[in-house]
Amino acid sequence: MSSSNKAVDPALQAGNRIEMAGYAAEHFHWAVDNGVAVITLNRPERKNPLTFSSYAELRDTFGKLKYASDVKAVVITGAGENFCSGGDVHEIIGPLIDLPAPDLLMFTRMTGDAVKAMRTCPQPIVAAVDGVCAGAGAILAMASDLRIGTARSKTAFLFNRVGLAGCDMGACAILPRIIGQGRASELLYTGRSMSGDEGERWGFFNRLVEPQALRDEAVKLAANLVQGPTFANGITKTMLHQEWTMTIEQALEAEAQAQAICMMTEDYNRAYRAFVAKQKPKFEGN
Repeated sequence: MSSSNKAVDPALQAGNRIEMAGYAAEHFHWAVDNGVAVITLNRPERKNPLTFSSYAELRDTFGKLKYASDVKAVVITGAGENFCSGGDVHEIIGPLIDLPAPDLLMFTRMTGDAVKAMRTCPQPIVAAVDGVCAGAGAILAMASDLRIGTARSKTAFLFNRVGLAGCDMGACAILPRIIGQGRASELLYTGRSMSGDEGERWGFFNRLVEPQALRDEAVKLAANLVQGPTFANGITKTMLHQEWTMTIEQALEAEAQAQAICMMTEDYNRAYRAFVAKQKPKFEGN
């Protein structure tokens, strides 16, 4: 069952695994500590809007996390008292008006690729949401695996308020699965803000905390996930994503295969040995 004694080609290992602790992000703050990476959107004077470049860097960063050896969970949050106000009005909204159709499609595909990278990286993502969480900011929160908010959070999928459809960056596929079809329809048709209390009641937020405790609680939750069987958690995330398009029969077979893989890990053996010894298992992610 164990694969820990098998020789691993150093070149193959080095070529597929990277360390992200020294990663230098240009358009947001990046930090890694004890397996938890924290992404902080860092333009508080403008409520942390996104630009063409920050969209692309988020896409590329989450893409790299597939190969990260030192990141087991991710927190995404905003500096100041807001999460993210969406696309920057002057740096994105305005310039898009003058772009030809092929370039517009290139942009919308790129923003969708950012969501795809979030959903397909193996690490659970915790969004810590305070204050304004609008447009693309609401999408970043939606695309995360877990969300912690505050009572003053205001989450708005406001695309129709700028003359666009609510079907942006996967909103029509993902949001109904989180809060239900009717509630998602209301938010996407009206563009109105969902309050923190409403978001918790509807299941968008896993829980609400006081603003001053938000970051610490999100990091604490992520750190708790890091202590778990992170390889198996990655499998769980993959299956949660892939089973959207499966029949029950397909899902049962896919889960049978996925669980068989997890049964070959050292973490599974550790859990059994700890249970026999009446100890708490110490998972290592292999």
